[in-house]
Amino acid sequence: MQPSSVSSNKPRVTILLTTYNGAAHLHEQLNSFRAQDYPDWDLWVSDDGSVDDTLDILETFRTEELSNRKVRILKGPQRGHAANFLSLLCHPELPEGPVALSDQDDVWLSEKLRLAAKALQQAAPVALYGAQSYYTDQSLKKNGKSRIPRLPPSFRNALTQNIVSGHSTVLSAGALSLVRRAAIEHGIPHHDWWLYLLVSGAGGEVIIDRSRVVLYRQHQANAMGAHYGLTHRLMRARQVLGQTYAEWLSANLTALSHVQMLLTPENRCVIQKLRESHNRTGIGRMFAMYQLGLHRQSRLSTVCFYLAAAAGRI
Repeated sequence: MQPSSVSSNKPRVTILLTTYNGAAHLHEQLNSFRAQDYPDWDLWVSDDGSVDDTLDILETFRTEELSNRKVRILKGPQRGHAANFLSLLCHPELPEGPVALSDQDDVWLSEKLRLAAKALQQAAPVALYGAQSYYTDQSLKKNGKSRIPRLPPSFRNALTQNIVSGHSTVLSAGALSLVRRAAIEHGIPHHDWWLYLLVSGAGGEVIIDRSRVVLYRQHQANAMGAHYGLTHRLMRARQVLGQTYAEWLSANLTALSHVQMLLTPENRCVIQKLRESHNRTGIGRMFAMYQLGLHRQSRLSTVCFYLAAAAGRI
């Protein structure tokens, strides 16, 4: 492994890790960073007030990696998972270049950074990369896998759901610059959904890699668990009819309204018409959203989305 001071033709990736009382699984995730076959990375960590051994583990890792890479440990805003990531992305001293987001309790497969870096080198300057994962139990025994999106990514899909998992997300240098120009650090329900909205809304490229590059550990402390299998798909479809989903959509739309200057003219028009649709009721609102082409990845959840619109729930 080469020290960070040695020049390389490969872009240097900054891993952004957020932690909160993650000592139980943090060693495994940090070791999976070390095992990457793409060694050109540094690590920034935002800890949201851990009271277990998380900070000790991070400090030991930082000391051990002094000759290889930069490891910076920051205090998080303590406003929740999404705000912790957004504070890192918007930190004024964060180096320019691609960034890879990481949760504290997963395990990366060795090719993760290499596949992402290769995809971004071939992509548009403003690009968002996401890949697939294996779902596991607490002991990392595989028990499922992420579902590859049925339809291509688009802003009209991003307005209704997220399809770029945060634990696999990598942003190009241009996409990171876009996020920093937006400068929204709180009030967003899900940071990964916001990145999909912002990049697609600004006309950037969204890459969905079919490769499985993460062991996504499932346990009761997950900020957002996996959704797989028929039962979970039905639960997600039903969720579209609930109040929480409507609140998420409203928060995202408010955030987009604050950064309209960063969106393409076409997508600014979509936002304006979507806001106007809220002045209608029942079938009129549903029809307005249908005309805009809003959709989710599954037919069932798309039907539920329009039923919710007709019922005035979104």
